[in-house]
Amino acid sequence: MKHPSLFTRRDFLHTGVLGGSVALTLPAFVGSTMQQLAAAEGADDKDQPILLVIQLAGGNDGLNTVVPWENDHYYRARTRLAVKKGDCLKLDDEFGLNKNARGFKQLWDDGKLGVIHGVGYPNPNRSHFRSTEIWHTASDSKQQLAQGWIGRYFDNHCKGSDPSVGISITKQTPQAFRALNPIGVTFDDPSRFRFEGLEDGDTPEEELFLANNDGGSINMLESGSQMKLEPGMSALDFLERTALDAQVSSEQIDTVLKAQKTGAKYPGTGFARQLQLIGQLIAGGMGTRVYYASRGGFDTHANQAASFGGLWQDVSSALLAFQRDLEAQGNGKRVTTLVFTEFGRRVKENASGGTDHGAAGPAFVIGSSIKPGFHGTMPSLAPADLFRGDLEHSTDFRSVYATMMDQVLGVDSVAVLGRKFESLKLFG
Repeated sequence: MKHPSLFTRRDFLHTGVLGGSVALTLPAFVGSTMQQLAAAEGADDKDQPILLVIQLAGGNDGLNTVVPWENDHYYRARTRLAVKKGDCLKLDDEFGLNKNARGFKQLWDDGKLGVIHGVGYPNPNRSHFRSTEIWHTASDSKQQLAQGWIGRYFDNHCKGSDPSVGISITKQTPQAFRALNPIGVTFDDPSRFRFEGLEDGDTPEEELFLANNDGGSINMLESGSQMKLEPGMSALDFLERTALDAQVSSEQIDTVLKAQKTGAKYPGTGFARQLQLIGQLIAGGMGTRVYYASRGGFDTHANQAASFGGLWQDVSSALLAFQRDLEAQGNGKRVTTLVFTEFGRRVKENASGGTDHGAAGPAFVIGSSIKPGFHGTMPSLAPADLFRGDLEHSTDFRSVYATMMDQVLGVDSVAVLGRKFESLKLFG
């Protein structure tokens, strides 16, 4: 079956179909949203700042990443697992990096890496699910929030924007993207982010939809483009609008990825491929404000020494390549990368050669506009100062988020986070 071509949002705008007569031929929802789309089209700014958020999923061991190489409490707590003084990549007279994090050491030497000590929250939760939920929604530990912190940014500051204002290179839309009026695109394989043809047995509603569009259905979980019914919008209108958004996004992404080459050599790993895709999209001028990516494998309960070095070789080398790519594009100052994990690990190693779920740990910021070096206060490792064997947090993670909103994206963080959190001095 052949179907007429689908008019995209930009087709509607650029062909001048804003007159009253077209209301007879366009879907019902278009007439009520054309002004919004026109405003969004005019608001696209290819020089706007960009935030990349990366989760190290599983709970990164901060003490074996940013090594307190002059701290005797560290070596007493980790008689087998501690990184030896002579093996770490020394940053100053107190701290060094894991010897496998050579990409981070290069970023540090280049003045493009910031380390935020002791990031966490009061009354920490050691459950992967709950702690991840807290970080994604920016809630208190005993508070349940439905929307994510990035989703609330979309709701408050990105109304009328294209769905691609947020892009997550993951298999599932992160909870951080959840919003009252969701926008944002999620895919892990750009070749699958597209329309697929209808098959025999499709409903009359689907046939009608495709008679007005391009002959495809969209996987909503992959697109992440979900919208609420507006007043006067029928279910078919909803389907058409969602598909318009999804197809416009898939066409944009496909066009950019085909046209753009990378400005740096990336390692041949899955995580590096995520960052390479993001680099191509930035180079191609996507109007995206927030990108999201994730690297798993950090739940190191047993035999940590065998896997931890490889994890950090992957993460640090990929992020070094990404930063060099941005600089080759001329976008080094536009992009800030925030690297976080849902919790740190216990100070004391366990009997299985690993570390168990903990609380506070370091977060990282990368970019050409940041103040490099250490930020915040390193929590004490003295046994009497620990909270049930964990580091006490010294920096609330929502202060990190507030800094990203206030100083990177240039918006009021209070509307996103619900109250005022002190910004950190990461820029300037």
